[in-house]
Amino acid sequence: MDVELDRQEWIHRAAKLVPMLRERAAETEARRCIPQDIVDALHASEVLRAVQPKRFGGLGYDFHLAFDIAAELGRGCGSTAWCYGVWSSHTWLAGMFPEQAQEAYWADSPDTLSSTSFNPARGKVRAVPGGYQVTGQWDFSSGCDAASWVLLVGNGPDGQLMLMLPRSDYTIEDTWFVSGLRGTGSKDIHVADAFVPEHRTVLIQDMREARTPGREVHDRADYRIPLRSVLSFTLASPVLGMAQGALDVFEAQMRGAVSARDGKKRAESTNIQMRLSESAAEVYTARLIMHHDTREIFARARCGDMPALG
Repeated sequence: MDVELDRQEWIHRAAKLVPMLRERAAETEARRCIPQDIVDALHASEVLRAVQPKRFGGLGYDFHLAFDIAAELGRGCGSTAWCYGVWSSHTWLAGMFPEQAQEAYWADSPDTLSSTSFNPARGKVRAVPGGYQVTGQWDFSSGCDAASWVLLVGNGPDGQLMLMLPRSDYTIEDTWFVSGLRGTGSKDIHVADAFVPEHRTVLIQDMREARTPGREVHDRADYRIPLRSVLSFTLASPVLGMAQGALDVFEAQMRGAVSARDGKKRAESTNIQMRLSESAAEVYTARLIMHHDTREIFARARCGDMPALG
């Protein structure tokens, strides 16, 4: 298989969604969540299954493909690209849990989505027989409206844990009144008093060291990579797409604009051409660096040369 050709096909699939996302971007921001028909379109294009483990209905591509897709979607709608990156990263995170937890997570549908919160400050985790009792409030849970599970970080007795909870165990509190990326719906998650069995937890330290139970379930490079080595690209890649989208719109506007001062086409202005070229080079270089660095990390993982522990 020509990996680079395959990558271009997936970018093409994402690109086909860009006009719709751009047209609906203002509506998405006004709703403060991703409209369901846009979520459905992401599912239909299969971009949400691209990096999901094959065992649970995914297509099994390396996780780094999600960064390329998110960057492309960002050209149309920053909030949708952000949530896409978040949802796709969770198929990677869910794959780190014990096998029993993964089977429960994908039991109802291979199109399962989840949100997360990594801030344990207002949460309480108490060890009980067979697992943990969880209460509290977690913030900034992007894409939670479309999700049927949530992954929460809490302070357990043996260190920080990631806990997997179904939608029936928590409520969403609408706290997301912000000036930008409103469409991400990054609201609060409230857990009144939920029991989380041991098998639906993973130590954060094990995730940082790529020593999770999922490493035995999925024999892939993805699960030999420490959490912090690549997770940040989940949020960086949509931002690169937003920058490219801004350039696309600016260039389109300049093509039809005329200077009020001298009546000349603004697209022919040397100053505008230079600034546009500089900005385009900056965005292109940033995407090139992301592409190079993530491929190197995965190449090393495939060869058994793990990156530095996160």
